[in-house]
Amino acid sequence: MRPPGLRDVAAQAGVSVKTVSNVVNGTGRVTAATRARVEAAVAALGYRPNVAARNLRRGRTEVITLALPDLTAPYFAELADAMIRVAEPRSLTVLIDQTQGTLERELRTFHGELLQQSDGLVFSPLAMSAEELARRTDGVPLVLLGEHVPSGLHDRVVVDNRAAAALATRHLIGLGRRSIAAIGPQPRGSHPTSQLRLDSFRQTLAEHGMSVEPTMLAPVERFHRADGAHAMNRLLSQQPRPDAVFCFNDLLALGAIRAAHDHGLRVPEDIAVIGFDGIEEGAFSTPTLSTITLDKRQIAEAALALLASRLEAPERPARTVTVDHRLAVRASTGGPSADAFA
Repeated sequence: MRPPGLRDVAAQAGVSVKTVSNVVNGTGRVTAATRARVEAAVAALGYRPNVAARNLRRGRTEVITLALPDLTAPYFAELADAMIRVAEPRSLTVLIDQTQGTLERELRTFHGELLQQSDGLVFSPLAMSAEELARRTDGVPLVLLGEHVPSGLHDRVVVDNRAAAALATRHLIGLGRRSIAAIGPQPRGSHPTSQLRLDSFRQTLAEHGMSVEPTMLAPVERFHRADGAHAMNRLLSQQPRPDAVFCFNDLLALGAIRAAHDHGLRVPEDIAVIGFDGIEEGAFSTPTLSTITLDKRQIAEAALALLASRLEAPERPARTVTVDHRLAVRASTGGPSADAFA
């Protein structure tokens, strides 16, 4: 026995096939009474639309690809979760590709066959240069996460890293700390986000009549907990020791807090620590972690809105959307711990 089709629903509801199509696909104008009649017929007959055929007619797959560097990093895992949650009510499936932040893997994602299965790519690159990102070999809509290419080339969702880093630095200055270190600098040009945060850190200190000694900058290879711990160990092995540390992400900050504890120091009494990203883990650490919190759901919503707009208007100018950030003051800089469980 064949499954019910549009004609069967139309006959059951006493309307035209076109009206049934409008109700099922959410197109056209249909009165509330007619819509209710069609929906009742759909339920009674057990009609299921042929999604594959519909997408084929529209030239869409209803699938997007999300390419992230490292899903073991809580920030990217939380971002992936936000993207899936935002995509679901839009009837979109999210394919996730982990690039490991290497040039080879990023190029494979950027030009690979996976994109032929997708309506668009949301991409957070680390290794690719602006020149490489500017070269496209296909017309698949692209949204970049981060400041890796100048505005005007591709749609982008960005954080105002300068403003956010300044907010974190001013918070430490406002605590009365005068020997402030930074964990997270990387070789110039290798990580635009790190450079923006470092430049803003330096500028904010200068605006308050403070300078940055080279010994107070602790570079890292990666933004992981162990790198933060090793960097803090180096800072604490010198004199003078810092009395506050701005870490360029939360994982570095969590590693730094552990190292301070191992040195017999109290956080924040002896040394204050602030991170960046607002991962959930920081709200449950001991002490709870002060951080710059990024709205990951807003990032996901902005990226999908840019993709949808690009699909509808492929020739429109590229847009940049800047998402919100806020300062979350917790125990690691003398704030309350209770808000972690709110």
